[in-house]
Amino acid sequence: MSSTILSPPGRGPSAGPGITPAAPGSRHGQARPRPAGRRRRTSANWLLFALLAGPNIALLLVFTYKPLLQSLYYSTLQWNIGSAIARPVGLRNYTDWFTAPGTGQIIMVTVVFTLATVGGGMVIGLALALLLNSRLKLRGAARTIVVAPYVLSGVAVGLLWLFVFDPNFGITSAVLQGIGLASPDWYNDPGYALAMVIIVYLWKNVGYVALIYLAGLQAIPRDLLEAASLDGAGRIRTLVGITLPLLGPTTFFLSVTTLLSSLQSFDIIQAMTKGGPLEGTTTMMYQIYQQGFVAGTAGYSSAIATILFLVLLAVTLLQLKFVERKVHYS
Repeated sequence: MSSTILSPPGRGPSAGPGITPAAPGSRHGQARPRPAGRRRRTSANWLLFALLAGPNIALLLVFTYKPLLQSLYYSTLQWNIGSAIARPVGLRNYTDWFTAPGTGQIIMVTVVFTLATVGGGMVIGLALALLLNSRLKLRGAARTIVVAPYVLSGVAVGLLWLFVFDPNFGITSAVLQGIGLASPDWYNDPGYALAMVIIVYLWKNVGYVALIYLAGLQAIPRDLLEAASLDGAGRIRTLVGITLPLLGPTTFFLSVTTLLSSLQSFDIIQAMTKGGPLEGTTTMMYQIYQQGFVAGTAGYSSAIATILFLVLLAVTLLQLKFVERKVHYS
């Protein structure tokens, strides 16, 4: 026969079998209040965060996200710039663009321009970075010369290269005539015009790629390269087996930034060809400008801008999901 032990009045139960003791860190079973000093430090940290990040967040909201939402709204309207009347049309602007006769060519020009500038820029930039990382005379001056075009205005670069590609008096014409070849009609042939714009874009922006790759090369531990040299690995084997894998994060970063920059290219096309001839250099970005500020069809232009934004978002997410998996961070 069992008996129950009762606690005396006014006293808590003893910590015996079946009795739950007070929670650790508490006094008489009650949670300790947070010290006033800790609350003040937390408030000060949040205040510091608001002071430092608040202006940047406000600028993003006002100049990035608000225009993005407005553009999405305008894309559902039939509205011309300067008109006080805007009629809702739903998804009509989108269907009009996808069914327009010239949309296929514009997509093709955009794809060719993007692949050529991104792929060519990565290959040429890596080659220049490897060259500039070697022991060269006047290496500092060479690095400055390579990077200098990147900081120049795209309009100024485009106007300058118009004289270089002039079929009658340009440098390219003189060089081709010197080897017995005729100069292509850069201005009136759509294929040559697109090639001309790609060449100028690469000349201007390849210095940025080379600069980033050069920083990545200088971050590679020297002992790994020396160990590979002692093991008898040649330059090609060292490049493929050590240098390129360790440049994975740099390559991933450049693939994202150069792709976004290429898809949004405008200034060189405007200065050199204005989208011609026969829309041979009209990319989606340039068509946004033409429809919005030349033709004045703001609703149609906003629809194209929304499509381009979705393309940029989709490509970036695919790169983050699939390409980054193959990147090895040291």
